[in-house]
Amino acid sequence: MSHATVVTAAMLAIGDELLSGRTKDKNIGHLADLLTLSGIDLKEVRIVADDEEAIVEALNALRGKYDYVFTSGGIGPTHDDITADAIAKAFGVPCEYDDTAMTLLADMYRRREMEFTEARQRMARMPRGSVHIANPVSTAPGFIIGNVHVMAGVPQVFQAMVDNVLPMLRTGTPVLSLAIACPYGEGEIGTPLTAIQKAHPETSIGSYPRYIGQKFSTEIVVRGRAQAAIDAAGAAVQDMIDVIRQRKDIADNHSAEA
Repeated sequence: MSHATVVTAAMLAIGDELLSGRTKDKNIGHLADLLTLSGIDLKEVRIVADDEEAIVEALNALRGKYDYVFTSGGIGPTHDDITADAIAKAFGVPCEYDDTAMTLLADMYRRREMEFTEARQRMARMPRGSVHIANPVSTAPGFIIGNVHVMAGVPQVFQAMVDNVLPMLRTGTPVLSLAIACPYGEGEIGTPLTAIQKAHPETSIGSYPRYIGQKFSTEIVVRGRAQAAIDAAGAAVQDMIDVIRQRKDIADNHSAEA
């Protein structure tokens, strides 16, 4: 019996530009890679428009279901950057100017000899009680409230913020994986592979079809948190492949004799 520790997460990507296709998301895959390496299971991703009610509804659903929620987008200086307001509404607290964030931004714009305009000051607004996420790229901080981590949508900034967040998180037992090359298509392996999955419930078995030239094949990936369980399921998969191969060899021999 496995005694693995499981920590779960979800991501909420915010922005009209994502849904219109104008901006191609680069943050979901980056976050998924780093969470997997950290032993945190990314279980769900939602993309919502710059709409306060949509953000509130999605956030409240996700934060009650998973250990951590990560958001991207909507904390900039323009009128449609409404993430901070929406998250404050979801938590039932005021969204207000944070004194430390105001100082950080004011100092940064002073050094750059740029005016600290009202629009730029908007980037210092966050729900009351939030904790900063440092932004080494462009200064304006993200923030943490409850189990929600709110970060910028610009990939370079998002990635820097994720790097600062990860060391603070509780992590679980990392997921291990074993990839097995199978020379047969999913139509031939579907039934026996289903039986193998049922016999090895501590693993998750995925099949990924490939088509090269005029031949189908499949990559089978066994995932789990216990190496012994992965090895046992992997051996069963290899036995399945060997049985299919033997059956095909017999059929081919009979055809040749005929």
